[in-house]
Amino acid sequence: MTLKRTIKTITLSLLFALAAEPVVGQDLLARQAPIDRRAKKLDSIEVKSFAERENMQSPAADLYGDEWDNTYAHRATELPDRFTIDLRHFCMPTPSRVVTSNFGARWGRQHKGLDIKVYVGDTIRAAFSGKVRIVKYNAGGYGKYIVIRHPNGLETIYGHLSKQIVHENQVVRAGEPIGLGGNTGRSTGSHLHFETRLCGEALNPALLFDFRNQDVTGDQYVFNRDTYDRESAEATRERGKVGNGGYTRDMVQGGELGRSETADEVINYAMNGPERLYYKVKNGETLEGIANKLHVDINKLCRLNGFRKNQRVRTGQIVRYS
Repeated sequence: MTLKRTIKTITLSLLFALAAEPVVGQDLLARQAPIDRRAKKLDSIEVKSFAERENMQSPAADLYGDEWDNTYAHRATELPDRFTIDLRHFCMPTPSRVVTSNFGARWGRQHKGLDIKVYVGDTIRAAFSGKVRIVKYNAGGYGKYIVIRHPNGLETIYGHLSKQIVHENQVVRAGEPIGLGGNTGRSTGSHLHFETRLCGEALNPALLFDFRNQDVTGDQYVFNRDTYDRESAEATRERGKVGNGGYTRDMVQGGELGRSETADEVINYAMNGPERLYYKVKNGETLEGIANKLHVDINKLCRLNGFRKNQRVRTGQIVRYS
């Protein structure tokens, strides 16, 4: 009798244990689920970060493939019939609002970009993040110039510089200084020649950038072969030339002269005018904090650097304050 009771007890215990095992397993799975979700989220973030780094190293690879040549300023590749260009996360290459020459026919030839009035020594910045493809000098054309390829498919060209401060194959961020304004090459006065190209084909920068209002034209621009010519003409009418005279220095960068200068006067001002002062951003600093630290009005910082008041600055970034 005692033996039977013992066997029965053991049998019941085994049954209870077997019955409880799935519950314990489910409990473990339930506790593991949040960990798995966090791990997947971290994996997703890491993959995205890796993809962004890869894209910066080989920008617009889907559009250009393996083509990367430091020889030519532009060489036409297959241009899609339709392509969406992301214009977010931009920086105006200069705070100047003065367009002195439009895109299109000029002096019997095609002018492939916009001429923006700048003075010798003015800071020129990368319009978008990307990778520098060319840093060269062309005496009969661009003078000292820079070409940057961007992940959004565009290449931007900055011509007639007095100094280039980046090198080929360097990765740059939007807003990073890349050179100084000048009057080199085939130029009749200090200005920035600014081009936007897609697969080597020049697009009217006025379709993408509104220099008068220091902004892009939208979050994106959709290039369409069938409508491009009409849209380009409309953009020039809306955002085109201010003129070679009648603008003030404040319209260009802010300053004391308040009138149109000759090339000699501009060079003299750049060499002998007020000293240009720069500040290197430290970890955790904000634009407002820098303005207070340097006893400079934040509006002046924005004007000198082409910033917005809520613009974030990063550690190591160079900010002009005078």
